[in-house]
Amino acid sequence: MNELSERFETHEPGDVHAGEKLRCDACPVMCYIAEGRTGACDRYGNFGGRIVRADPVRILDYAVQSNAALVPFGGEAWDGELVNTGRRFVTAIGAGTTYPDYKPAPFIVSQEVEGVDLVTVVTEGIFSYCGVKVKIDTDRHLGPETATVRAQGEAVGHVTTGEYGSQMLSLGGVHHLTGGSKSEGRVTCAALLDLCNKKPVELSIDGGATILVEAGKPPIIDGTVEHRMRVGCGSATIGMFATQWRGLVDEVVVVDDHITGVVSEHQAGKVLGWQATGIRILGRRSTPGRYFKVSEPGLGWGGTSISDPLAILGEWNAGKGARPGLSMLMVSTTGEQFAYYELDDDLKPVEKPFPERLRKSVGLIEENCEPALCTVLFVGGAGGSLRAGVTENPVNLTRSVQGLRTYVTVGGAPVYVWPGGGITLMVDVTRVPDNAFGYVPTPALVAPIEFTLRRDDYLALGGYESEIRSLADVLQRGGEYYNERATGSAGTDNPWPPLAQLRLMAPGGLP
Repeated sequence: MNELSERFETHEPGDVHAGEKLRCDACPVMCYIAEGRTGACDRYGNFGGRIVRADPVRILDYAVQSNAALVPFGGEAWDGELVNTGRRFVTAIGAGTTYPDYKPAPFIVSQEVEGVDLVTVVTEGIFSYCGVKVKIDTDRHLGPETATVRAQGEAVGHVTTGEYGSQMLSLGGVHHLTGGSKSEGRVTCAALLDLCNKKPVELSIDGGATILVEAGKPPIIDGTVEHRMRVGCGSATIGMFATQWRGLVDEVVVVDDHITGVVSEHQAGKVLGWQATGIRILGRRSTPGRYFKVSEPGLGWGGTSISDPLAILGEWNAGKGARPGLSMLMVSTTGEQFAYYELDDDLKPVEKPFPERLRKSVGLIEENCEPALCTVLFVGGAGGSLRAGVTENPVNLTRSVQGLRTYVTVGGAPVYVWPGGGITLMVDVTRVPDNAFGYVPTPALVAPIEFTLRRDDYLALGGYESEIRSLADVLQRGGEYYNERATGSAGTDNPWPPLAQLRLMAPGGLP
């Protein structure tokens, strides 16, 4: 990426052709591009004396019936079967951009769906205000909250609040992209791009772990692959499986960095008639059978820093039920660590061979654990400039999205739009077609975005009626990227892409 970001030259304003190069205005960098070369972003190039989008626009093909086959592009001779009853959706992947924002979106497509005339406006938005939220399924301690997250040594984000069985990272954002050093901005942009395009990225956390993150894949923490996320906290595990242990063991302790559970004291144990054992936990007692802060967070049992679970136990109390021979199971919230003990004559727990009668219950904990995965959510703010490609009065689009009259997608994938002002969206990158995201070396990410609404609603919000095209027309003639300052003697007829370049994808996220 560093090489690409330097592949542009600076010329005086108005020097359109600067030798035999053409100036591209698809982003603020304004590259001068030689014939047969692409700009710094690798997205636009000078081909045949014209600035054109280098990648084909992608069209999703959806079958009407959930069990119907994918409708092939171009089609074959009809054999009487209902194989061509689908509909197509023009995505913004490869569509081009509205920058410098005085012009309508590259594609404004009209299509009738179930008797409703819809308009879909597509553009590749340049997002300086963007980032990713990363959910890492693990009990392991990755680093202290607010700790800096780094890629290639540069700060790219921070650790944020942990969630149930997952650690969360917040990466990117305008301050890392534009507010730091040039190197920080470039590295942040590169890391975000790879994460959004479902590629692995190595991240290090100050005072914590090194993690290999890849959307939809297990996290690799300090060189170890994480296989399972917790079934629940220690207390929840007691509640779920207390009946499995009744009559098989005298005490069960589920070790957990957050809430360690003790079955004999827990409400679930009391309901089942569990007898007191005189156990003492070295932690902060919350409610019966639930303990906080039994250890510091770490890479050990249940996300604690301990390798010996007996470290969380104090002296046993004979006056409250402790006796020689009392049996105890200690297990982690994933079932990966477990051990069996019996109290000796001095009421000290002694580890014994693990009994077969308890293996089923430990296996049940493991069975109820979901696979540990990394989830990457792209978060971006669709600002005024992007909205100007949809309507001459951008606030109308915002109000239409907030009023649920306009449906927003990213590469055909459904998004969550945050409440409040503006259009701040969030999308799971695994639902977006591969390599849908790009970048410009300003630095910023380029993300496809589509706005779909009824045609009458589109016209009511001040949309570009003269730019509306039918889907059939798009399929027949392709699109056009018109760069007035770059065409020069090459003329103004710059059709793109050729029909052969239109690419149909498998069904994606659009309902």
